[in-house]
Amino acid sequence: MANFKAFNFQPFILEALAEIHFNEPTVVQEKLIPLIKKGKNVVGQSQTGSGKTHTFLLPLFDKIKPDVDQVQVLITAPSRELANQIYQAAIQIAKHAPTEIRVTNFVGGTDKKRQIEKLQHHQPHVVIGTPGRILDMMNEQALKVHTAEYFVVDEADMTLDMGFLKEVDQIAGRLPKNLQMLVFSATIPESLRPFLLKYMENPVIEEIKAKAVISDTVDNWLISTKGKDKNKIIYDLLTVGHPYLAIVFANTKQRVDEISDYLKSQGLKIAKIHGDISPRERKRVMRQVQNMDYQYVVATDLAARGIDIEGVSHVINAEIPNDLTFFIHRVGRTGRNGLSGTAITLYDPSDDLAITELEKMGVSFTPKEIKNGTIVESYDRNRRLKREKSKDELDPTLIGLVKKKKKKIKPGYKKKIDWAIAESNKQKRRQAKRQEIRNVKKNKKKSNN
Repeated sequence: MANFKAFNFQPFILEALAEIHFNEPTVVQEKLIPLIKKGKNVVGQSQTGSGKTHTFLLPLFDKIKPDVDQVQVLITAPSRELANQIYQAAIQIAKHAPTEIRVTNFVGGTDKKRQIEKLQHHQPHVVIGTPGRILDMMNEQALKVHTAEYFVVDEADMTLDMGFLKEVDQIAGRLPKNLQMLVFSATIPESLRPFLLKYMENPVIEEIKAKAVISDTVDNWLISTKGKDKNKIIYDLLTVGHPYLAIVFANTKQRVDEISDYLKSQGLKIAKIHGDISPRERKRVMRQVQNMDYQYVVATDLAARGIDIEGVSHVINAEIPNDLTFFIHRVGRTGRNGLSGTAITLYDPSDDLAITELEKMGVSFTPKEIKNGTIVESYDRNRRLKREKSKDELDPTLIGLVKKKKKKIKPGYKKKIDWAIAESNKQKRRQAKRQEIRNVKKNKKKSNN
């Protein structure tokens, strides 16, 4: 498809797209927008950064009747940051409409009383918000959603993970039966399926697989921390690499605090984002980051999917996430919209199994190290293992058996030698597997502390 004109959107939508320089639809937009325009119930599964927000906003705005004073579109998102992100995209489209399209964002931490008063005068055409606040406004008899024709559940797997599916279930239970329902998610876990079956009749399920797990605009580096100070390596990467804007990801709030404190002690100005920071403070920090008051952000996975920060040139994984799918979300923060980016993952020997799993998922790494203040090529971490495999090393006792096997001896004895060699190799593999499991448990224990 050449451009968005092929969808036959109203002129104001094309104007809105031109303003933000969106010329060609992404793969998910190309596949799903025609289905949404036809009124189909859709479950869209695609990775972060694939353009899901505009996939549903564009065709739904095309269907809104501005002269009808009632709620027509209802959209839920699992976090305030995500809801705000959708809201910003929605009002950018709405401002180009020839007749006013009212868009309202209902999230916690805002003035509920004022929102109720506004709803007494006008109902919005488009409702966006977190499930808890939307349900709250419905229970107050202030928000009238029974007129909604379109219901969108964005980031459904994250909604499930954060424990908000119950609220979404209650919202969906009060909506008209004949509405069009759209569910978007990076993954479709088994525990989400009962909800989908309950509310969606014959949905079109589309899994849009990325051409690559990680965008080809991202350089994906792997740096060993064995015997080194991790905090010092992070500081060196931030100062040697000269990032335009860098996010450092850690698994726990405690680790985020540790990294932030260390980097501040080295004279760097750091923005910190994790769950213990109040929503108001997070919003303030995000505004400062977008204004380039901060060049470095240290965050938990809240920022991997819950927050959209533009212009990220570098992502540093201070540790590999326990849920490996978050690795893709983290790295997806950089190299967006065709811009180049660099993702750097720090690892120690206990992370070998996790890295192997990522490689099985299609992630490829370039080994690097910091030498004399410069980032240079390093050795493949598996070089020794590969060398050992190519040699097919044997125990001294087995070497003797192999030598015996070469001599002219009885066939039955040859079978015994083959069995002994195979058994020895099997034991070695078992020992290696047990060691890998021990390393993973040790690593999990470390990240939980």
